[in-house]
Amino acid sequence: MTDIALIVGGGSGIGAASAQVLAADGCRVAVADLREAAAREVADGLPGGAGRGYAVDASDEASLIALFDAVERDMGDIRVLVVAAGTPGYIDGVRPTIRTMPVDAWDQVMALNARGPMICIREMLKRREARRVADARIVLIGSMAAQVLAINSPASYVASKGAMMALTRVAAGEAAPLGVSVNVVAPGAVDTPMLRGVMPKERDEAYFGATIAGRAGSAEEIAAAVAFLASTKASYINGACIDVNGGLLMR
Repeated sequence: MTDIALIVGGGSGIGAASAQVLAADGCRVAVADLREAAAREVADGLPGGAGRGYAVDASDEASLIALFDAVERDMGDIRVLVVAAGTPGYIDGVRPTIRTMPVDAWDQVMALNARGPMICIREMLKRREARRVADARIVLIGSMAAQVLAINSPASYVASKGAMMALTRVAAGEAAPLGVSVNVVAPGAVDTPMLRGVMPKERDEAYFGATIAGRAGSAEEIAAAVAFLASTKASYINGACIDVNGGLLMR
């Protein structure tokens, strides 16, 4: 039986790259995004007709529940869940300080970056409790911003990704008896639309010039880590954070 993978936030960037690599590894991939046209474009571009596009608001509980129901109805039981949806938390292109942070802006970031992953994990675990799937995997996309003094990211983004990383450990403990592992990938700066929305290429030299990598990462480099964690070879990795940051953070 072909493995089914669901990528929440798969319309661009790391999510889209993960769709490509999981399809290449033999999965049928459900690509879900707020922008349904983008999700369908990514899905239609997967090899061998392996994709199917869906619309979802990853900050909305009802929308996420409906997505899981639709994917399992249309494609089958989900073995791999990747949660890549997120927002950087800038307001009108400006990084807010805590002193200037409106509560509604904070809540919007937390709803997408922290509450959304919790709902996704909940829905995946409820379904795998009802019907077991061998080697089931959940992979979340975190951020190095939650591990260092973040000079570019708003407090809302940093806090939401920190919450996601803590959630990973709790979820791993709950998921293990159901045969599901839960891990998080923490990218550094990655050349995606999210990064370029707040950091133009003209700033790369100043930001990366003194680093080991000397450049931003690529979505494909992050997707390679996602694919490994989604594979059966990662069976002894659980509750872990995998850093993929080109040496920007060593620990």
